[in-house]
Parts: sequence; structure tokens; C-alpha cells
Amino acid sequence: MTDQLAISVRGLRKSYAGSPAVAGLDLAVRAGEVFALLGPNGAGKTTTVEILEGYRQRDAGEVSVLGVDPARADQGWRSRVGIVLQGTGEFDELTVGEVVHHFAAFYPTADDPALVIDRVGLAAKANARTHTLSGGQKRRLDVALGIIGRPELLFLDEPTTGFDPEARREFWELIRDLAAAGTTIVLTTHYLEEAEALADRVGVIAGGRLVEVATPDRLGNRQEALATVSWRTPGGVVERAESATPTALVAELAARFGGEVPGLTVTRPTLEDVYLRMIGHA
Repeated sequence: MTDQLAISVRGLRKSYAGSPAVAGLDLAVRAGEVFALLGPNGAGKTTTVEILEGYRQRDAGEVSVLGVDPARADQGWRSRVGIVLQGTGEFDELTVGEVVHHFAAFYPTADDPALVIDRVGLAAKANARTHTLSGGQKRRLDVALGIIGRPELLFLDEPTTGFDPEARREFWELIRDLAAAGTTIVLTTHYLEEAEALADRVGVIAGGRLVEVATPDRLGNRQEALATVSWRTPGGVVERAESATPTALVAELAARFGGEVPGLTVTRPTLEDVYLRMIGHA
């Protein structure tokens, strides 16, 4: 990650039929970082991303993506940007290999199709027609088409929808590999653990505005939130207490119980807890 900006947005606005979808949004994404954009349906998240991708015109504001205004982008700019939509398309009578080779021809410096197919876990399906793929395998193909052009910036829209837990974690490793190679990644997801596992920073959109941007562990002052300590009494009753100094409380309990504390747990608010509180307030 560097201090150079891959994306810079100031005062972004977009309305539909007089109703604002994006209302003066500011955003900065550094080159080389993984940035997760979170928000409920209707918050303006999809509109914002589509403007950044050059798919939708804005009403007002300044937007720069890889140093170019997406509204005036040419084919050269598009070859530097990879996009994984929620559904890329249907290629029922083509094999996985044929589809990836076809898309590779669109880019001046495309990656090796066979290597890309292997990276997304479809090597065993390279000769299979796409209509025979499972939902998760089709999603892997979508990702392959998004990265075949060796993009400097990659947009991922709900990339692991349809993945089982094991496949999702394998995909996370792919994203980490891309980020380690210097690819800037903008990720939208409804899986909060995915944002926490992958993102350098997360931004929460609600009501067409960016509510907060922070690292996952600091969003909504998570690091300063009270911890909840719970334990089981000799009578089997579960007791709980909130504490700013949970280590001291655990030490006190250990002394009280003469060692191990039955049923001891210490928890702080999860990213999901903080996120739901933030969008609820917004």
C-alpha cells in the first residue's frame, strides 16, 4: 500500500426521479489497499461503485479513478480495471477454457488463461461446458474473467455469493495474493467476516453518505468498547459484567474460584455489531 490514491471522490451526488441516492459522498482509496464498502440495500453503495466503474453518470462531484475521470474514460483505462459483477453472463455452450481465452483477447497484456483458471480453482473444469458448473463454480469463472487482464484496480461485487465456507476461504487467499502483488481492490460484501478478514479499511455507506472509514478493528471505536465477561456460578447460573478492564476482572474471578473460572468468556463487539449499530443510527 502507498500514499498514492487509486480512487479520489469529492462531493459525489446522484439522484433518481428527484430522490438522492448519493448525497455528497467523499472517498479516498489508496493504491494497493483492499477497501471494503459496506452498506444496506438502497444506501447508495451500488450507485457509487457503478459511477467509479464508469457504468453510470453522476449528477455532481469530482471523481478520479487511476488518474482518470471514469465519465470520460477510454479503452486504455478500461483495460487497467477489472470488474466482477454479481453475474457476468451466460456462456452455456462454451467451455471454461474457451470463455477465459475469449476474454483474454480483449486485453493487451492478458494473463495466461490456464494459470488464471487454476488460480480460481477451476483447473479440473477447464474443458467443462459452463452450463454444467455449480453456482459457486460459475462465480469462480466470473472472478477469472475479472482478473484475466491483470488489472491495476479490481472491483468485486459480492464475489463469494454461492461459495461454501471452504471455497470462500480459498477465494480469500486469492484476494490476498492479488493484493500482495499490488492490485488495488474495492470489495462490496454482505459477509462481515469477509470484510474483516480481507480489508485494510472499511467504509460504511448509509443514506447516500459515507458514515465512517476505518480499519476493521477500529470502526465505530470497537477498540474502546467495553468487554463483556461471563462465567458460571457454582449454582449453574450464568452471570455477566461489562468492564473496561476485563483482564483485572478475570484475575479477580480466578482468585474467587481458586483457579479456573467455569464457563468463562470474554467478548467485545464484533464488526457486525458495530455495523448494525451504525446503519441503524444513520
